[in-house]
Amino acid sequence: MTDRPALSLNPGSRGSRVLGLGSFQPEKVVTNDDLSKVMDTNDEWIQSRVGIVERRFAEKDELLTDFAVAAGKAALEDAGVDPSEVDTVILPNCTMPTLIPNAAAQVAARIGIPNPGAFDLNAACAGFCYGLGVASDLVRAGSAKKVLVIGAEKLTDSVNPTDRANAIIFADGAGAAVVGASDEPQIGPVSWGSAGDLVDLIGMTEEKFIYQEGQSVFRWATTQIAPIAMRALEVAGLKPSDVDVLVPHQANLRIVEAIAKKLRANGAREEMVVADDIKYSGNTSSASIPLALDHMRKAGTAKSGDVVLAVGFGAGLSYAGQAFVCP
Repeated sequence: MTDRPALSLNPGSRGSRVLGLGSFQPEKVVTNDDLSKVMDTNDEWIQSRVGIVERRFAEKDELLTDFAVAAGKAALEDAGVDPSEVDTVILPNCTMPTLIPNAAAQVAARIGIPNPGAFDLNAACAGFCYGLGVASDLVRAGSAKKVLVIGAEKLTDSVNPTDRANAIIFADGAGAAVVGASDEPQIGPVSWGSAGDLVDLIGMTEEKFIYQEGQSVFRWATTQIAPIAMRALEVAGLKPSDVDVLVPHQANLRIVEAIAKKLRANGAREEMVVADDIKYSGNTSSASIPLALDHMRKAGTAKSGDVVLAVGFGAGLSYAGQAFVCP
């Protein structure tokens, strides 16, 4: 868009922007019919409840860090940024098998980024928006020049493969963004928060498998996330009608559609493009937003210069959103 509205920041702040995007998914495609062979489910039941047609599962020897390296390299190439230019790596995830060492430092080394500040960030499915917010603020404060943010997950290691409620939803993959300075602000302030009183709705069993109170999470997401998205627009000085592309966390197609419906009821345009990557990628937690947007760019449904509204939400319960310009 040539008449893109200007995002606003606090007085005196420098700007930041997304310079490039990249993504990666494992090759193994798992359909609903495949799942019906190992649990009591079928294609109609899955599509009617969560909207998923297929998803990608990693092999046992594939690692979260492998996905992150591939997505990070793709984002750097897309941005035209050499690894030597990156001074900070942030790796949102919630499925690293060990807390030490973190994923970010080893991924940075494999990509060829010399001696960056590197840390993991765990805000579960809100992780990418948290990471993008931190990266933008680091750049705007002058603490970093170029930041690589990689949301990566291997959720199949954390899901009971016979648990119909969760095994049909979660999948593996990674999505990444490069953030750098900009004379004109192109990433709005992050609007984030948490509902710690609802922390028990999503967690891990003693066997280290993900569980969630599905109906309660669904009700929370369909009522609380649209106002968070609206707040992200407000702090960026934008209106719902300014949004070209809406990318909610790809948790459930019904949740995505409910958020879009509420934004349109508050002034968003009917032609606003809404990410539905959940259909073919499943729920990839912190990877889902950059993965979906990268797929949309490649398909031509999201274009350079579009105003993107991203909003993530998940375990914690944590949530975050921001508006930014598509690279």
